[in-house]
Amino acid sequence: MLRIHDTLARRSVPFEPARPGRVSMYVCGPTVYDVPHLGHGRTAVVFDTIRRYLEWRGFRVTYVSNVTDVDDKIIARAAAEGVSEPEIAARFTDAYWHELDRLGVARPDEAPHATGYVPRMLALVEELVDSGHAYAVEGEGVYFAVDSYPGYGQLSGRRLEDLLEAAGSRVDVDERKRSPVDFALWKAAKPGEPSWDSPWGPGRPGWHIECSAMSLDLLGEGFDIHGGGDDLAFPHHENERAQAEAAGHAFARHWIHSGMVMVAGEKMSKSLGNFTTLAEALDAHGGRAFRLAVLQTHYRSQTELGPAVLGGAERAVDGLDAAVRRARAAGIDPATAVADEAVRDAFRAAMDDDFHTPSALGVVFDAVKAANVAVDAGDTGRAASLVAAVVETAGALGLDLDPARPGPGPDGGDPEEAEIDELVRRRDAARQDRDFPEADRIRGELAARGVVLEDTPAGTVWRHDR
Repeated sequence: MLRIHDTLARRSVPFEPARPGRVSMYVCGPTVYDVPHLGHGRTAVVFDTIRRYLEWRGFRVTYVSNVTDVDDKIIARAAAEGVSEPEIAARFTDAYWHELDRLGVARPDEAPHATGYVPRMLALVEELVDSGHAYAVEGEGVYFAVDSYPGYGQLSGRRLEDLLEAAGSRVDVDERKRSPVDFALWKAAKPGEPSWDSPWGPGRPGWHIECSAMSLDLLGEGFDIHGGGDDLAFPHHENERAQAEAAGHAFARHWIHSGMVMVAGEKMSKSLGNFTTLAEALDAHGGRAFRLAVLQTHYRSQTELGPAVLGGAERAVDGLDAAVRRARAAGIDPATAVADEAVRDAFRAAMDDDFHTPSALGVVFDAVKAANVAVDAGDTGRAASLVAAVVETAGALGLDLDPARPGPGPDGGDPEEAEIDELVRRRDAARQDRDFPEADRIRGELAARGVVLEDTPAGTVWRHDR
């Protein structure tokens, strides 16, 4: 049975979707005021992998992820550059999708923009005002009355008393709010800012209201999964849940949060100025290496994605490609073979344990090693089933092995690469037989040809030292 760690429940729970065979999933997307960084890439890969695994397991998944295209930061950047807010939003929305395409992240079934959902947000705000859960402040907008919702703080594990004490110590609390922890649902218009008409005067939506309105409209009440980075659990997701349920709507049944990308022990963020752009990482190491590096750490844990980690992941991906290349050289076509069921079962058991990708990758790499042994032994039947399982399970994680990479054999591979592959195979066999002088001789021969050997979880891979 598939089990997930539910943030609200604070424990691992069985995952049973509301509708058998179908999963509805909402994941908070970007605020498009700058290019994406590594943290955006990790979140996207985590939830893309969850989506892909659910589909591999046979579920029909409806996946929604929003784009926040009206926000204080977008307004500030537009003013700084002397352009319009839609221009800023369009530029960085394109940049976001471009990098996610390079990561192999599948596009959402729906990608609603905040500016296209203002009428539905207004309708939700009206429901809250009419039911007494929200109130208007002249010249400011509309606020949600936090103390009107008894469950506030349950998602993030915070007590309202503690929040009130912390808020009361601030000097910039708006005295016209009923409580310092009340949050904006609708912001009154300021000169020069984008605005829409509303029953409370011109203005624009608060950040939290958009996701409640979008998810309920596109997925319906009681949708299965709400996801995002764990920095969103409070206040964003806490506020989403409060305003939706206070208005009488059944909201997300399960909450999943991914850990942050860290730099020297601090969260990577634009506000701290310690971020690396996603484009820089992908230019240096490629999308598949970034994905594998993300999957090497469990999604709920913090991780660092520096050059050393990404470089190691790049070599590991090369090892996966090499296994398929060796199989093809032995006359094996993984596409026509039946995947080894033991590998599939072990992979499923790992992923059913709260999407434990490090364990799932261990299954994949063990299968690669076993496949290489089978190829060396001439056991093409076993090698075929193992390589087929590698291709299938890696694909379920979004790691499509590179079929276009040149390989040896009668299907038109590069002769030099075929010769190097054979030398690497002979060296590996010599090491296994503990014939270390012969292994060292072959390494020296390859080094003289400018070939560097590196050990990876998937076996020995080589590259030209150029």
